[in-house]
Amino acid sequence: MRPALILASKSAVRADLLRAAGLEPTIQPAPIDERGLEAAWSAGNLSTVAVARSLAEEKAKAVSSAFPQPLVIGADQTMALGEERFTKAANLAAAREKLLRLRGRTHQLHSAYAIAREGAVVASGVASASLTMRAFDEAFLDAYLARAGASILASVGCYQLEHLGVTLFERIEGDYFTILGLPLLPLLADLRSAGLDGI
Repeated sequence: MRPALILASKSAVRADLLRAAGLEPTIQPAPIDERGLEAAWSAGNLSTVAVARSLAEEKAKAVSSAFPQPLVIGADQTMALGEERFTKAANLAAAREKLLRLRGRTHQLHSAYAIAREGAVVASGVASASLTMRAFDEAFLDAYLARAGASILASVGCYQLEHLGVTLFERIEGDYFTILGLPLLPLLADLRSAGLDGI
């Protein structure tokens, strides 16, 4: 049986969001050089919003070229503090430094999706959220890192809002799904427009 929907991402959170909405995507991570593309686009001064959308589109197109019949969802998320774009921390020491820079300040998350069929993007979108970390002390931060562990390295912000990461924040403005990495409501609307039934 051919899959009706493919998620071109290895993100368990994105897959879970789609399953919770009643979809059963086949998981097929995209074989693209994300860091290489990001570096090239950054050199061209592409905005963090545009980088998120472009990565989502490249992922969707790459997998859709190999599997042309199903709808393919690509997704990506970028993070910025002012004009500075962040990438994932390599280790817990780097995560600690990042969180120290973010505490007491507001940063933005930009989550993008793209839908492709037959190797071409048929829809895409980006949603943003602003998150303000509280001015926690270093003792709290060290306790947080010890409890959260290496799992936070999978997140560009070094937090998972659906877990212990919520304790870092004093204010959040934006859609919860966007913060988790997938603007679910506009994505579902575009999937319906693209012909996916039952959602």
